[in-house]
Amino acid sequence: MRTKSLKKNRINVVTLGCSKNVYDSEVLMGQLQANDKDVVHEGEGNIVVINTCGFIDNAKEQSVNTILEFVEKKQEGSVDKVFVTGCLSERYKPDLQKEIPDVDQYFGTTELPGLLSALEADYKHELIGERLTTTPKNYAYLKIAEGCDRPCSFCAIPLMRGGHKSTPIENLVIEAEKLAANGVKELILIAQDLTYYGLDLYKKRNLAELLENLVKVEGIEWIRLHYAFPTGFPMDVLDVMNREPKVCNYLDIPLQHINDDLLKSMRRGTTHEKTTNLLKKFRATVPEMAIRTTLIVGYPGETEANFQELKEWVQEMRFERLGCFTYSHEENTHAFNLVDDVPQEVKQERANQIMEIQSQISWELNQQKIGKIVNVIIDRKEGNYFIGRTEADSPDVDNEVLIDATTVYLKTGDFYEVEITDAADFDLYGKPINVETRKPVRKELKIRTV
Repeated sequence: MRTKSLKKNRINVVTLGCSKNVYDSEVLMGQLQANDKDVVHEGEGNIVVINTCGFIDNAKEQSVNTILEFVEKKQEGSVDKVFVTGCLSERYKPDLQKEIPDVDQYFGTTELPGLLSALEADYKHELIGERLTTTPKNYAYLKIAEGCDRPCSFCAIPLMRGGHKSTPIENLVIEAEKLAANGVKELILIAQDLTYYGLDLYKKRNLAELLENLVKVEGIEWIRLHYAFPTGFPMDVLDVMNREPKVCNYLDIPLQHINDDLLKSMRRGTTHEKTTNLLKKFRATVPEMAIRTTLIVGYPGETEANFQELKEWVQEMRFERLGCFTYSHEENTHAFNLVDDVPQEVKQERANQIMEIQSQISWELNQQKIGKIVNVIIDRKEGNYFIGRTEADSPDVDNEVLIDATTVYLKTGDFYEVEITDAADFDLYGKPINVETRKPVRKELKIRTV
């Protein structure tokens, strides 16, 4: 029996995948709002747009399951229309149209005008920087480029996003100014490869000049760099990081592996020695830099000796932040021609071992912070805690600072000087300095287990 649709003519945008997808959904919602459409993000609406991820197996599975979930709601009558966009749709549109025909229409990553037309809206070219942000009010993602020209053997991003295309500096400054006017204090710069920025427009790597322009935007206090590539890293970025207090001493630089044979097969354009020397130069130039990296284990041909080399290197480098993924065998990539010869259970065990090492490193580094005073921005309140971050921490992926909300009141989006009083492997605990305290309701702060 069909049920009556709710929230007539309301468009519900559902976002899956990475921060670049979050950004794209925000642009879509900004366009819809400018067309006087009733739009919500992951709420209730009779028209649904699913912005999918197609990067690795788990992400693809989640995207397909989400599509099927809303198709079922359409069949039940609680949803009228379902549209699918994003990377999965770009990569597998013919297969999806065949396997899930009840979706009203599929769109690729570059088909925003067509999607808007299907939603009875016009694409407004004049909306530079207009977005309906979905992140907490104090931070926002700023996508400075689309696509990627790198030849990494394991990566399907160029298949879904195309070649690298930088956004002009002047447009990014306008966007940053509009975000700041809406209360954003932290810009998180994202792209598939930040370090390639500007080569297409300015015939040189121009990330440093972009940063020098963004630091002038009034209201922006932190600028954070995500997704840098190690080969050809523009070292003048480090000079800006040292010179400009708004540029966080933080760098997300996915390194993937350290064994020379695997790096060559991955087509990363670097070696164990070059990578290690680059990291040492980072630390020598910006001693306070927090380095985040991601690694892949279980790549075709990874031997136990290769893995042991990776483990020893992780212990040597002592990254402040690290994530580890198991290799996903993706069709139409260069590595798909190789034999996926590491069993899944071995891949997962290797990933667990890397994260156990990193957990210990993180705990040791966090213990050194006890008694120190750090600048913290408050993202949200959760139960009896205010949750914040230091300059060394990015939202969702890094450490958090927990502050007892029963003893003080803090304003979300504001900065506070916080004394670190205790630490776990991935959490810090602290008390703000020079903030009026409430009467405690319990004698001691319980340490959350991780």
